[in-house]
Amino acid sequence: MTEASNSVLLQRRENGIAELVINRPEVHNAFDDNVIAQMIEHLNATDKDDSVRVLVLRSNGKNFSAGADLGWMKRMAQNSRDENLQDAGYLALLMERLNNHSKPTIALVQGAAYGGAVGLVACCDIVIATQASQFCLSEVKIGLIPAVISPYVVRAIGERQSRRYFLTAEAFPAETAEQFGLVHETVPEAGLLDAACERYISQLATNSPQAMDAAKQLIYAVSSKVIDQDVINDTAQRIADIRVSDEGQEGLSAFLQKRKPNWIQE
Repeated sequence: MTEASNSVLLQRRENGIAELVINRPEVHNAFDDNVIAQMIEHLNATDKDDSVRVLVLRSNGKNFSAGADLGWMKRMAQNSRDENLQDAGYLALLMERLNNHSKPTIALVQGAAYGGAVGLVACCDIVIATQASQFCLSEVKIGLIPAVISPYVVRAIGERQSRRYFLTAEAFPAETAEQFGLVHETVPEAGLLDAACERYISQLATNSPQAMDAAKQLIYAVSSKVIDQDVINDTAQRIADIRVSDEGQEGLSAFLQKRKPNWIQE
């Protein structure tokens, strides 16, 4: 296996847990076009795989990710605008595929998460970081902007904080990221990330896979929308649809019969 093909690992565990691992610790898990392509491929595969119940995003080494690889950025600086547009489209596709993944996604963040890595974090459903983790939207320091990650980051931390941190490019700690809503939980050290992750996995394992997918779609459908008749009608249709679905029927039956639903694996 070449170094390039080993840059992103897809590790499958029992009970339907898949781990997507950025594996470039020698460059602080910075990503380039090759890493982006591999991540998109693995996201597509796990999204379509019914045996996958939860996707964990993590990285090997001291830092979660330093963002864009310097060598990759140097190549892009020498390319035409059209080539840069195509390249940016792949990064945008990565963010979209992670954000819209049908399975619950959990990000485990140790060390630094800089630039585009903040976008990866913002696209995940649940984020656990170490107390020593640092986040930074550093793009303006080198004359760029956090463009394709901005829809997800602004939703995660809000417009007001984005107006500060997009412009100052100052780093902020995990405690601040948790206050903003970018991070859901912090742990004292990296060695405790797995234990915290397992707690969430155990909780998610009791829930209907179809309902969790539908719940994610519901959030996208109502987020930042005016509560008008169209939104009200859409939410009514969604609950009607899920009630008559296979897992909706199974869940209600299991509740009434005081038994475990069939999606809980013994």
